[in-house]
Amino acid sequence: MTATAAADWVIVGSGINALVAAALLGRKGRKVLVLERNDRIGGCLRSEEITMPGFIHDVMATTFVLFITSPAYAELGPDLEKRGLAFAHTATPTAVLLPDGRHAVLTMDRAANTAALDGFAAGDGARYAADMDRMGADAPFLFVLLGGSLWSGTMLRIVVREAWRRGFRGLAAFFGDALGNARSWLEGYRSEEFRALLAPWVLHTGLGPESAYSGQMAKVIAFAIEAAGAPIVKGGAGNALAAFEQLIRDQGGEIVTGADVERVLLDDAGRARGVRLADGRDFAAAGGVICSVTPNQLYGRLLAGAVLPPGVEDAVARYRYGKGNMQIHYALAAPPRWKAPGLGSVALVHLTPGLDGVSKAANEAERGMLPAVPTVCVGQPAALDPSRCPKGASILWLQLPEAPRVVKGDAAGEIAVPADGRWTEALRERFAERVEAILAAHIEGFRDTVVARRAYSPADLEALNMNLVGGDPYGGFCGLDQFFLWRPFRDSVNHRTAVPRLYHIGASTHPGPGLGGGSGYLLGKSLS
Repeated sequence: MTATAAADWVIVGSGINALVAAALLGRKGRKVLVLERNDRIGGCLRSEEITMPGFIHDVMATTFVLFITSPAYAELGPDLEKRGLAFAHTATPTAVLLPDGRHAVLTMDRAANTAALDGFAAGDGARYAADMDRMGADAPFLFVLLGGSLWSGTMLRIVVREAWRRGFRGLAAFFGDALGNARSWLEGYRSEEFRALLAPWVLHTGLGPESAYSGQMAKVIAFAIEAAGAPIVKGGAGNALAAFEQLIRDQGGEIVTGADVERVLLDDAGRARGVRLADGRDFAAAGGVICSVTPNQLYGRLLAGAVLPPGVEDAVARYRYGKGNMQIHYALAAPPRWKAPGLGSVALVHLTPGLDGVSKAANEAERGMLPAVPTVCVGQPAALDPSRCPKGASILWLQLPEAPRVVKGDAAGEIAVPADGRWTEALRERFAERVEAILAAHIEGFRDTVVARRAYSPADLEALNMNLVGGDPYGGFCGLDQFFLWRPFRDSVNHRTAVPRLYHIGASTHPGPGLGGGSGYLLGKSLS
């Protein structure tokens, strides 16, 4: 084995949380070493010309609203912008399009949104404004709960202060309301268009419309999108990675790609002292090791053979993963001509039959079925950033948040599935055809404009990033019993692990998935 020069902190993985943690530790003067097994950094951030030369696609994640509203961006943003990070915006961040052509657009203008909702159903505008006003009033407390360090004296003081302000009964009522599901909240509106507008967004949190606390998350998303939009990185998400890489290197840190970490090394006292790569190289860590991976990768691979406290193995075995995702990317000869007016500048358009359609498709996927009518999220990057493709052309970014990890059948009874339930190229393309038929029904001459299509099944996504187990982009099931205080395990305390000086971050840890960099921020701020 070959020993290498020591770093203060060795970070395994290079997703958004790892990069945020590395940048924050570097600001403190700590020498950081980031190790990435792939040939590039970024985790779920990846930009490539996957269809045709000149067409730049964000292969996985694309929308940065959680990042630009995060404390990580508040602290690191100026340094990243100096290194080339810039965002493209639109005043119309999201919309929904129903099968019969009815549609609704959510803008970044509260008055316009209120008026539009009243146009669908009298009184809905006032109800929406009141809900968003309550969100604004609760935001300081709510966002600390969603993104703060849960097991800390600071959090205890915040909760006690809030109990003093609201009264204990008032605080209990707040938490009770927060546990409500999206269906119960949305059905308080008369407008089917508004219900359809926000129901799909719940899927982007790893939940369904009937999941506990999905109502609160739907409100959070509406509030955040109205306030900050749905920005994308100019030139592709890869430019955000370039800015992070330059910042980390400027601070004296190192990044090594093609570095497959085989195990975490422990000293005689059972503390993390470094890592060993599959090629035999050892990297020492004076402060400790930070792993941005899933629990099965951390405990089943990197700590294989280590003596761990009782119960850890069982907790890992009981950790659950959620539905898979699928991605479809198009290179187009011309911008899409939507049959419904006003959608050409929208960042993200959901195609769905509505609230019940979202519930049905999500349930089908959870049961291992290909949804008969999947919820389709259509991103239009070129509408915000024309540099993504040749002049006069366009690209589309499609996400299908309801794809079974293991396929048991087809809810429509049209597509034959393999007996072993695995995603094959033929199955992927047959399902992509179903999605394309939905899309083509809403766009004039769509198929005539298609230059190329590239689809990624859940299995393809896992092949790109081993942390996307079964194509689950959220690091594991996001239901209440595996979230907040109980993520990843029932006895988890912040980002500590059962091994001293070994820390766990990423989507599988609090505050969960997304591009906010939350776990990396919390750990980076807490370590010295």
